[in-house]
Amino acid sequence: MEHPYLFFVKLFEMVGLGHFAHEYPHVIYSWVVMALLIGFGSLAAKNPGIIPTKAQNFFEILISGMENFMIDITGEEGRWLFPIIGTIFLYIFSCNLIGLVPGFFPPTASLNTTLSCALTVVVLTHLIGIKYHGAKYIKHFMGPVWWMVPIIFPIEVIGHVARILSLSFRLFGNMMGHELVLGILFALAGLFFAPLPIMALGIFVALVQAFVFFLLSIMYFTGSMEHAH
Repeated sequence: MEHPYLFFVKLFEMVGLGHFAHEYPHVIYSWVVMALLIGFGSLAAKNPGIIPTKAQNFFEILISGMENFMIDITGEEGRWLFPIIGTIFLYIFSCNLIGLVPGFFPPTASLNTTLSCALTVVVLTHLIGIKYHGAKYIKHFMGPVWWMVPIIFPIEVIGHVARILSLSFRLFGNMMGHELVLGILFALAGLFFAPLPIMALGIFVALVQAFVFFLLSIMYFTGSMEHAH
């Protein structure tokens, strides 16, 4: 679907990079999201005090809430993974949410973005498994008894590949579907109030999809840390 107007695409056109901007809008808006997250993170970490400001309070509640939720699932040994998990959640939620701003494109409405996030999570899952279990991590793919290996191993491999497809296509499908609905409503209703309920629902969808990705990532990481049964 051709987006009616993208602010940063027009900006890139002005500096002679219009072809790149039209070809990869998800890359440009990923850069925008990263810049925003770095900016807000710098503000949150600037001059933290014993008596917190409203902004510091907000970020502390957000981060500590996410961390405690994760620790409840992984246990204390998984605390070191929080910077990765927290970044994934904030990045995906921001990518989802930015699409509600007129002139902005949600990077997660591109399969390239969601697939890259999914690959990062799945590859890291196996790296965590190797870190905790070494060569014995292969037992996660072997099943409970040796004579079931020819059956269990292919099923496990297919299941792990399916994780990539599940994470990437679920997020991509929901965000692209929301973009399509918004585009149709704007085409029919222009700048009137018809798209507003869908935009309000989009905030809920953005949060839910980011949380689902966040939760599944935690479960995959936790499973790789556990001993094979």
